Amino acid sequence: MFLGIATLKFVKKPEAMKFNSEKLISDLVELTRKNLNIAENLKNKSVEELNRKSSPESWSSLECIEHLNRYGDFYMPEINSRISNSELNKVAVFKSNWLGNYFSNMMKYREKLNSMKTLSSMNPKGSSLDKSVLDKFISQQKTTLELLDKARLVNLTKTKTSISISKWIKLRLGDTFRVVIYHNERHLVQAMKASS
Repeated sequence: MFLGIATLKFVKKPEAMKFNSEKLISDLVELTRKNLNIAENLKNKSVEELNRKSSPESWSSLECIEHLNRYGDFYMPEINSRISNSELNKVAVFKSNWLGNYFSNMMKYREKLNSMKTLSSMNPKGSSLDKSVLDKFISQQKTTLELLDKARLVNLTKTKTSISISKWIKLRLGDTFRVVIYHNERHLVQAMKASS
């Protein structure tokens, strides 16, 4: 699952985290470039390697990437629209709220990851996939880099985006970028393991 509202435990809200906006964007640019590089390296593998699974329940490398593409299909236009409709108002500090920070930390890659359920519309299991999946992901990463560059000119706290699982919940732009890019990293590591 990408953003499991059902898994939220409403306990004492942690304090908002503050980030230097420019440093946050620079860090996310660096991680996106790393993600892009991994995807480009995956193109060197055969389609057979990219479709290999360690077990019937697991995803292949291409299924991991297709899962990311499906989220990218929602988030790339959503982020672009919100940035385009925001007034230019660069602010030095981005303030993540407790919800955005919760989702971001949930997506962040760790050695020991907890498994999550995936929405059926975002589950690529059983799809017939080829290397065009990687081409699409690479294109989305280039778009992400362009959007991060545009985001330098807007307020990352006041600009808000919808999320893929609920039209009622909005995340601050800085958190949306964190969630999407951390989610990409998480599944790219999974994709590398699946094809090795």
